[in-house]
Amino acid sequence: MTGTAYLDHSATAPLRPAARAAVVEELSRVGNPSSLHGAGRAARQVVEESREALAATLGAHPSEVVLTSGGTEADNLAVEGTFRARRAQDARRTRLVVSAIEHHAVLETAEHLAEREGAEVTWVLPGSDGVVSPDAVRSAISGDPGSVSLVSVMWANNETGVVQPVREIVEVARQFEVPVHSDAVQAFGHVPVDFAASGLDLMAVTAHKLGGPVGVGALVARRDASLQPLSHGGGQERDVRSGTLNAAGARGFAVAAGRAVGELAEEAQRLSTLRDRLIRGALDIDPGIAVTGVWEAGDGIRRLPGNAHLLVADCDGEALLYLLDAAGIACSTGSACRAGVSRHSHVLTAMGIGQQDGGAVRLSLGWDSTAADVDAVLAALPAAVAGARAALAVSR
Repeated sequence: MTGTAYLDHSATAPLRPAARAAVVEELSRVGNPSSLHGAGRAARQVVEESREALAATLGAHPSEVVLTSGGTEADNLAVEGTFRARRAQDARRTRLVVSAIEHHAVLETAEHLAEREGAEVTWVLPGSDGVVSPDAVRSAISGDPGSVSLVSVMWANNETGVVQPVREIVEVARQFEVPVHSDAVQAFGHVPVDFAASGLDLMAVTAHKLGGPVGVGALVARRDASLQPLSHGGGQERDVRSGTLNAAGARGFAVAAGRAVGELAEEAQRLSTLRDRLIRGALDIDPGIAVTGVWEAGDGIRRLPGNAHLLVADCDGEALLYLLDAAGIACSTGSACRAGVSRHSHVLTAMGIGQQDGGAVRLSLGWDSTAADVDAVLAALPAAVAGARAALAVSR
């Protein structure tokens, strides 16, 4: 975007050149991967080679990678598909244990199941630092473990960037023989993610958060995971996800993931340095600016390396967003899926941060971010904060 500093990688990252080239090349070919003629077999080969490459970056077996249209579909299939399958096996399993800071793809799926299919949802609150503790998950399960169909805790929060103790949570759930799903959409390609090592049963990822194309993702699911399909048709993906496979998208995803994971250690250090300079600069600008969640300079493990989530006192977050946008800074107040919704984020509310504590802005860096982007934000922030505070004062 000419003249704009793009700091909204958590919403979607710019397409990497190598991924773009791969997608364009595949789009010039024809063939349904399910067809038996030569063109179809060639398309199937692209899909399966891409699946194998993705599996290698995910720490998974290729047979565990179920291709989807993105993270939202993967989350829906994991939560809804597991709930229905587990309840069919045992009618007592009507309870979902879900963290209160989940992306709406998980949050609203759980709410839908509660409203329409008799599910009971036990919400697990994080601490004020944004971390969901294993002990809190244990407490949620232990009251009636036989009723739990699934635990769902995201790998890294899409607003605050706080990374959750997934492996420890899995260990807790294993003691009760309860499967665990994690939305790893924000984490994959940004912090180390290894499906096998995590012990998870299900994990959602998507391409466009790490420089791949929009419209393709995956549910990584153990072969013994109990799932009922949400869509019906050809049963292309292990009979749990029907639909013509997106060969071009799969290849673009695999290429982007390969680049992101291959450069992960170096990029994490580079982005953490940029993020820390951005956070420190913002804190120096105004005493009413604070960073939310876990943050320690140089740490790219407990918080996503490219995430700077700021809380600004006496300020409306959306007014701040629009003023920064007018100054050429592309950022967000939180999840792009809820943009335009004029109410405090459910994530901040769960952390004990109220509307009266100020407005939030999420500035997220990625593979093409530079020091100039940070400089642009710090130059624009003082006037934007002053303007947003003035707007809030007038509205009162």
